[in-house]
Amino acid sequence: MDISTKTTDASPPAPQPAAVGRRGAARAKTRPGDRVFLGLSRGSGILLLVIMAAIAVFLTYRASLAISKDHANFLTAFEWNTNLIPPSFGIAVLAFGTVVSSIIAMVLAVPVAVAIALFLTHYAPRRLSGPVAYVIDLLAAVPSIVYGLWGALILVPHMNGLFGWLNDYLGWTGIFSWDGGAPRSMLTVGILLAIMILPIITNVSREVFRQVPQMHEEAALALGATRWEVIRTAVLPFGRSGVISASMLGLGRALGETMAVATVLSPDFDIHASLLNPGGGTFAQNIASKFGEATQDGRDALIASGLILFVITLLVNGAARAIIARRKEYSGANA
Repeated sequence: MDISTKTTDASPPAPQPAAVGRRGAARAKTRPGDRVFLGLSRGSGILLLVIMAAIAVFLTYRASLAISKDHANFLTAFEWNTNLIPPSFGIAVLAFGTVVSSIIAMVLAVPVAVAIALFLTHYAPRRLSGPVAYVIDLLAAVPSIVYGLWGALILVPHMNGLFGWLNDYLGWTGIFSWDGGAPRSMLTVGILLAIMILPIITNVSREVFRQVPQMHEEAALALGATRWEVIRTAVLPFGRSGVISASMLGLGRALGETMAVATVLSPDFDIHASLLNPGGGTFAQNIASKFGEATQDGRDALIASGLILFVITLLVNGAARAIIARRKEYSGANA
């Protein structure tokens, strides 16, 4: 074998794709536009944290001033009288009313919203689903005071039949007993809140169901699954995290709704076992109805109740994030 026939390649080796990608990323970071975008994004995140911290500090400071003057137990008292010297107030009734009305709204709204979203994405023809989705989008933009006026003028007068039926057949439970008074109760508030949060949950759930990979549904159909089995085995597991997020968005609005609740509810600052009799109250409704005529101590007391609502909202959102993180295997991100 002739050694002279051997040739050597002295050219440098071609750069590996990974190395090229890293170099390109490094060059991209040095571009002025990327630096500006990075700074704006980072600044926006920091600004949001600063705003949240400022709100928490303000609420905590004003709440501490009120609680230090409170003659009653702030967490368990069943009264709200800030005109006394010293003032006497508590949030037990407000916490009960806020939680109960929100639970009623979620129990009524979430199943209906998910059913509507599934109908629009998997059952309704396109010429029908488009207009219906557009109407639902419009309902989400209706101001809360309009819902409140509708609830006071239309919903409340038509609740007598439902309340009478519940009293006749379920009044023995005590939860649905009715004394025949005006149906301005927690159940009416819960129904109104369910109508208000229905468009939000429906819209988000519909967009989540639209993101289900088509191959998952086609594979289930190829195996002989019915349409409902496709939804149960492919669509709902994929969209579970999205539905939870949509429900938490709706719950956030239900917890903080003010004018609609204040228009419909007749509070007496007491806790009743029955959901059909007037009574109770919510944090937002109490703040809206009493802030204008409150003294300085009264306003601090209302701000203290607002701090509790702020904490409840943070806990709800944190719980939702924890649930989504535990069920991330259903999110379809790895599909």
